[in-house]
Amino acid sequence: MVKYMENPTVTESALKQIKIIMSKEITDSKLRISVLGGGCSGFQYKYDIVTEQDDDDLMLGNQQAAVLIDPMSLPFLANATIDYVNDIAGSAFKITNPNTAAECGCGVSFSM
Repeated sequence: MVKYMENPTVTESALKQIKIIMSKEITDSKLRISVLGGGCSGFQYKYDIVTEQDDDDLMLGNQQAAVLIDPMSLPFLANATIDYVNDIAGSAFKITNPNTAAECGCGVSFSM
């Protein structure tokens, strides 16, 4: 059975942290999340601060706290949740991705 592909979601915690980060950047900066080949598990998440939005990018959030995802990365992030967590290991963005078969110990790379 094929699972319906929905856009990823961004939590309020993540949007709050993105807004804090972007307030220190150039006006109209956005957080771009992409999926690249590589890492110890086959794929890895990449985070960039950018000022340009491509016409075919998906934008989540709002102008003060925007997340951009390119069309090539979108299927890898379908139904995922982008969060910002504070725990004993530190503070970081965390992607909970139901599409992954396995993740590396640090949670940065994954396999499908």
